[in-house]
Order: sequence, then C-alpha cells, then structure tokens
Amino acid sequence: MTRERDTIFALSSGRPPCAIAIIRVSGPQALAAAQVITGRDLPEARRASLRQFRAPVSGELIDEGLLLWFPATQSITGEPLVEFHCHGSQAVVRDLQASLATITGLRAADAGDFTRRAFANGRMDLASVEGLGDLLVAETAQQRRAAIAMMGGALSRKIATWTRDIRRLAAQVEARLDFSDEDDVAGAGDLANLGEAIGTIAREIADDLAKPSAERLRDGVRVAIGGPPNAGKSTFFNALIGRDAAIVSPIAGTTRDVIEASVSIGGVPMVIADSAGLREAGDAVERIGIDRAEALLNTADIILWLGDAADIPDTSGLLIQLFPKADLADEAAPTGPGYRLSAVTGTGMDELIAALIAAANRLMPAPGDYALSQRQRQALGRAVESLSEAATLRDEILVSECLRMALLALDELTGQVTTEAVLDELFSGFCIGK
Repeated sequence: MTRERDTIFALSSGRPPCAIAIIRVSGPQALAAAQVITGRDLPEARRASLRQFRAPVSGELIDEGLLLWFPATQSITGEPLVEFHCHGSQAVVRDLQASLATITGLRAADAGDFTRRAFANGRMDLASVEGLGDLLVAETAQQRRAAIAMMGGALSRKIATWTRDIRRLAAQVEARLDFSDEDDVAGAGDLANLGEAIGTIAREIADDLAKPSAERLRDGVRVAIGGPPNAGKSTFFNALIGRDAAIVSPIAGTTRDVIEASVSIGGVPMVIADSAGLREAGDAVERIGIDRAEALLNTADIILWLGDAADIPDTSGLLIQLFPKADLADEAAPTGPGYRLSAVTGTGMDELIAALIAAANRLMPAPGDYALSQRQRQALGRAVESLSEAATLRDEILVSECLRMALLALDELTGQVTTEAVLDELFSGFCIGK
C-alpha cells in the first residue's frame, strides 16, 4: 500500500486537556478501524451515535463518546472518514491514538495530510487550500474575511472565467492555423480583434494584481514615525502601541536604531516603527541609525511625520503630518493641514488614530475580497505578461504559444499544473490534524 493510500489519523481539535477531543481517520481502512475500536457495526452515515472505544488487543475500555462517519462522496477528504468524539484528557487522546496505530494500514497523519487528500481528490483546488491555510492563522477580522473569500472560491471563479475566455480565443487562433486556406472560418475573426480581446483579459488580471497583497494583510500595514531629533517620536510611539517600548529622553538623538511593534488598531494589523531623528550625523553610529531611518521611511506604507513640512523626505507612502507636544505652552502654533496632538495628555490622539485606521483600511482588501499571496501574484504576473505579448503579435503561431503559457500560469493557481515541491512547501505550514 502506498503512502498516499494509507489510512491516516490525527487529533483534529485543540490540544488536551480540553472538554472534547476529535480524532479523525481518513482512508480506505477508516470504516474497518472504527469497527475494530468500537466492536460494533457502524451507525447510519453522518449520524452521531454513542459508542464505547476499546483497545483492539486487550479490549480495555478507553472512553465512551460519539462516533460519526462520512462516505467518500460526502467527506471533505474525498475518502471514507471517521470521527471519534471523546473526552479531551491527555490519557484518552493518547491511548485512543495508540490503539489506532496498532491497526494494519493506519498511520499518524503528517502536517496538512487531510487537506492534501482533499486537494488530490478534487474536493478543493489549490487557491482554496491557500485560503484555508490563511484562515487557520488569521488573527484579525480582516484576515478572516479575506481568507474565507479565498477559501470560498472567489479567486477560483475568476480564474475559471479567464481560462474559459482564453481557451475560446485560443480555439479561434487554432482555427486560423488549421483552416486559413478555407473560406468558412469567419468565426475566428482577424488578429486585430483577437488582440483587443486578449488585451481586455490581461487588463482584468492586472487589476487583480493591483489589489493589496496577502503579505500586507498578514504582516500588517507598515507605519513609520519620522521627524527630527527630540520631536517626541518615541513618546508618541509608546502612546500609540500602549506600552513603553522605546526609551524616552530629553537628550536629542537618544533613539539610534529602528524599534518595531506589531499591533492591531481598530482591527487592522499594523507594524509601527520608531527610528532615529533625521539630521546631520554626529558620529558613525548615529549615521547608521539615520540611514536605517531613511530606509524605513522609504519602504513604509504610511509615514507619521513629526517634523517641519519643508523637511518631508521623498517617499512613496501616504504621509500624515503631525504637530506634537500640544501640551507645551511654548510650542509654536502649527501651520498647514495636520493633527495637533499630545502623547502625554492624549489631546488629538483619537482623531489621529481614526485617520490612521482609515488610511490603513484603504491599503487592505475590501470587505469580502481576497488577497493574493506571493505565489499567486507571480503566476498571475506571468499570465499578464504572456497575454500582453499575445495582444501585440500578428503571427498566429506565436499568439497561440503565448495563450498556452497564460493558461499554464492560471492552471498553477488552481493546482491543475504544479510540482510536488510546491505542494510540500504549502502543506507543511498546516497543522497535523488539518
């Protein structure tokens, strides 16, 4: 029996001790294993029934709980699947799994084994699998919504539409190649019209590529605090993240390195970073800190600027002008648009946080929309590149080859064309019982 045809088992609920534990068994021997453990015939499919769970060799009672099974046509793995719902003590879970391991043809599952079988048996495509993986590690509501959209097939449905349209155009090109010397190939159209249709699909896919990435959704919007030395950046940083992470001192240039904190503000994941003040460096160490601060500002999604508007660095991120130290009577009145605030008294902090959340939300997927992973973006990028090239060509053979390459890229997204290395990397990130 090959490893793929082994029957696998694993704890699929929370780590014991817990109230209830669920041990799943999937594969050709799953139903026979359930009969061995219970010593009875199976209940009706998809109906939970009370059973005693006993060790196969000694007959010792391990626990009493619910047995539930699903036929291959109605299980998530596409195989016969059994669930033992038992009490969640360490002893029960350990002994029940040990008993399953003694049954011929059964083995403990590897990470992602259940989901991998669902993919192999056509229950899920690769895009949905990646959505499930994102859902398992989701920490914020936005991450959860985007993961559910991906897992629910939002991207897969778009890919199906693009694939259908590209295949239709490829068929027209093939018709021109096969019957170019006949007069009844009017449905194929001319290459100019085909190029326009191909370009339309390329632009649609490019629009998807322009959406926020899964990495930003997972890791958080990068927010950098910038300004000159002694502008109150570290005090503001501590107030924003809710703890004293940065050293605060009246001495200018106290902060020499980049200090980061991952937080969720208004349900939006963010990475807030404090850095050295921008000025002419006094020594080599400060020069390094300033270089890192400039690099931070250049790569940030949002910059909270506490300096003079005339000194704003050249960055691609969204800049929000702040006027700190509003609690100091001798602080000069601000000029120009921005937020006057005090990290000490809290003045203006609520308004700033509301603006920060609004700005970060614009960088996140829309509610109910998905976010593309690096792998997905690379595949879609290759599809756009092939389609864009095809739209400009006037040689049927070259157009046909470009369309074929675009279809291959789309097939990679759903897993119709993939490699074991890609699958191994993807499923290795799943937990054992999923």
